[in-house]
Amino acid sequence: MTYAYLRVSTGKQDGQNQRIGIEALATARGLHIDEYIDDEGISGTVEPEKRELGRLLRKLKPGDILLAGEISRLGRSLFMIFRILEYCMKNDITIMTAKDGYTLGNDIQSKVMAFAFGLSAEIEREMISRRTKEALALRKAQGIWIGRKKGDKNSYNKLTGHEEWVKEQLKKGVSKTQIARKLKIDRSTLWRCMKTW
Repeated sequence: MTYAYLRVSTGKQDGQNQRIGIEALATARGLHIDEYIDDEGISGTVEPEKRELGRLLRKLKPGDILLAGEISRLGRSLFMIFRILEYCMKNDITIMTAKDGYTLGNDIQSKVMAFAFGLSAEIEREMISRRTKEALALRKAQGIWIGRKKGDKNSYNKLTGHEEWVKEQLKKGVSKTQIARKLKIDRSTLWRCMKTW
């Protein structure tokens, strides 16, 4: 069986590019993709067991092939990627990446390449984190306020006193999304608040 794994961290990223690359790889290798597994909107720092990737890994059998856009799609830390690759190598599962065209199996060359890719993914994540922290520190040093401004009402306060109105709207069949729009808050905030009522 051949599986295609897609993951984008945010809605701004386009998973379609990954799909196109993976399908081109499958065509070039003469493979038929039996199933697509999609972890849309989930960070690579989340453990595989908490993603669709974990479900996929449990169902893979010896001889199966896992296609991914690139090795960093599997995970964003060196040790996480190593655990995934080690599991696949031990169970005779081949990983192929579309962007760089590598095939990772149970041989020493694959292990060396896996180490290099995993290390570069972790270095990239650390560099992004460092740049973000430096930019925030600079803004703070320039006297630019970071975060919610003092005195601003948070979204929870916007709901105070509206509990009965919200319940009435729901009884009328108004969706939670529409209610959140009317209150000018995010719908996830509305759902969290409703759990406390």
